[in-house]
Amino acid sequence: MLDAAMKEQLKTVFEGLTGQVTLKVKSSNHADQEDLLAMLQDIASTSSRILVEVDAGQTSAAPSFGVGGAQGTQNITFRGVPGGHEFSSLVLSILYADGKGKQPDAGIIARIRGIQGPIRLQTFVSLTCENCPEVVQALNLMASLHLDFHHETVDGGVAQDEVASLGIQGVPSVIHEGRLVHSGKIQLIDLLTKLEDLFGKSKAGKKEENLGTFDVAVVGGGPAGASAAIYSARKGLKTVLIAERFGGQLQETRGIENMISTTYTEGPKLAAQLAEHLAQYPVQQLEHRRVLNIVKSPSQLSVRRIELESGEYLDANTIIIATGAKWRQLGIPGEKENIGQGVAFCAHCDGPFYKGKKVAVVGGGNSGVEAAIDLAGIAQEVTLLEFGETLKADDVLINKLKALPNAKILTRVKSTKVLDDGKKVRGLEYEDLSKKALKTLELDGIFVQIGLLPNSHFVKELLELTPFGEIVVDSKGRTSVPGIYAAGDVTTIPFKQIVVAMGDGAKVALTAFEDRLHAKP
Repeated sequence: MLDAAMKEQLKTVFEGLTGQVTLKVKSSNHADQEDLLAMLQDIASTSSRILVEVDAGQTSAAPSFGVGGAQGTQNITFRGVPGGHEFSSLVLSILYADGKGKQPDAGIIARIRGIQGPIRLQTFVSLTCENCPEVVQALNLMASLHLDFHHETVDGGVAQDEVASLGIQGVPSVIHEGRLVHSGKIQLIDLLTKLEDLFGKSKAGKKEENLGTFDVAVVGGGPAGASAAIYSARKGLKTVLIAERFGGQLQETRGIENMISTTYTEGPKLAAQLAEHLAQYPVQQLEHRRVLNIVKSPSQLSVRRIELESGEYLDANTIIIATGAKWRQLGIPGEKENIGQGVAFCAHCDGPFYKGKKVAVVGGGNSGVEAAIDLAGIAQEVTLLEFGETLKADDVLINKLKALPNAKILTRVKSTKVLDDGKKVRGLEYEDLSKKALKTLELDGIFVQIGLLPNSHFVKELLELTPFGEIVVDSKGRTSVPGIYAAGDVTTIPFKQIVVAMGDGAKVALTAFEDRLHAKP
């Protein structure tokens, strides 16, 4: 079932296994049972540490198996044949069962083990869903670290009656005792907090802890943050990087064709390359952390204390904020579920994927009109939708858009629903405010251009921000507070692009080092 190239890759992936990992399969008469056994046997053939067992004493209507390590527990199970995007989840579950794969640090492990058990969760997925693996893998990781935590991944295609009875309308959907716990994309840090709130947590799971003192603390793990951390470490400074998720917005970016020196790459791949590069330097990484506040250190006036939502804290002489920004969303049904499947936020990045197709741009400011102009050179037809009576963009841009033969403008309209066929976008429902009537546009893609929302909320009382929430910086990245710098999309620098953020992170790190050299003793 697996080709020779894939088997060779798996041999490399599993060569670090040290214990026995057992894939215990339940008996089933389902038509896909043979495919499941063939896949698992192929996987087992790549390592002597992986064993496949068929448990004749347990039966299942659909193909089902558990993944267990040397301790014998089967806290991770799959129902269905985990192919497609979930194949990577299966591979990682084998590593997790042996205590391998990328593991969180001690603080996050303590929080996971501090969740009050028993915890029994199911995640219903679609094998074509690109957002599902992140949730599945986070829960499988937790299950491998917590003795009273069981997680089952269910392919909705083999459990349609359950999907209907539970009222599931989107994936991934996390279920506990027949009730929906969460639906849609979510980061490990937010999922962990949600489970702590649902099941309760021990006092040891989340406590105040001093993580130490650093020369430089970089907040943010995207291109700007990684660049700033690498440049700081190269200067011999004791550096820590704090991130909610390493890679930031890169993890949600698909095709990247404007990264200089690289013809084509994808966000997750680039994020992995940044992580690999960063790992070459003595940078302490604190992932799955969110900054709560930045205050003056009670012991050293020239040092600032970074307080984390986890209760942990650390001190730093220099702070570089590189938390980026997230696209403002419309907040309408179907939008979130179709991000990356027809709903996009960057015309420069994703526009080429819509060559010869019909697209819409929502937002009549400069960014929206510029996006529509760019897309008109690629797409068959572009429709710009604006809530107000007139476009807010500069006249020169508006006139240029109006001159394009394949572009049209709709004003006084309100987007109400993204329409899809279960796999991709097929249209947009909107309200004509003048006629008070609902109408529909048939589309292949929707570009939301209603602005960026900088991730600067935790410094709004500390630093000077623009009315839009951007951190105000000078030409070298200095903020309104000495010793605190900012880089990338969270700042007032123009052009929110990956390559710009990388360069900005390096520039700001060099500025901070330069200021350190010239600081008065």
